[in-house]
Amino acid sequence: MFLLVNFLNALAIVLDTVLSIYMWLIIIRALLSWVHPDPSSPIVRLLNSATDPVLWRVRRWMGLRLHMAMGGLDFSPIVVIIAIYFLQSFLVQSLRDLAARLG
Repeated sequence: MFLLVNFLNALAIVLDTVLSIYMWLIIIRALLSWVHPDPSSPIVRLLNSATDPVLWRVRRWMGLRLHMAMGGLDFSPIVVIIAIYFLQSFLVQSLRDLAARLG
């Protein structure tokens, strides 16, 4: 049983870490978008390739009309960050609680 408890704790830690790193990637990308960095930069390409799939889905879900109605502001990073906070508060904490109950 202790293996399952350790596995759930480790899974919670890894998931929390991955979500935190992804949130920082989203924040850095949003900040860089204000200064229009060189798109051929390896860092910019890495950020775009890591964040575009999620941000594109959120933009599509939000609809282009909302994007245009807000003066062209892109709120998809905010939506993704809120979703990450939700996952950290609900999923990660649920894994930790389950591990504590089993242990």
